[in-house]
Amino acid sequence: MSFKDPVCGKRINRGKAHITIEHEGINYFLCCPQCQAQFERAPKSFAKPELGEKARKIKQLMVRQNN
Repeated sequence: MSFKDPVCGKRINRGKAHITIEHEGINYFLCCPQCQAQFERAPKSFAKPELGEKARKIKQLMVRQNN
């Protein structure tokens, strides 16, 4: 599945993204350090839910220790 980099508009595959940034529950896939820097400076300018993927919640596992 491919996504659009919200900064430059380039189409990128999830596995080929330079970095994935979560913002307000949405994962955004960015193609390069320059787009990353721009997004991090002003995420509200670039964050559009339709350009990303809803972030999955990580289940926390409880580990029991035997005393």
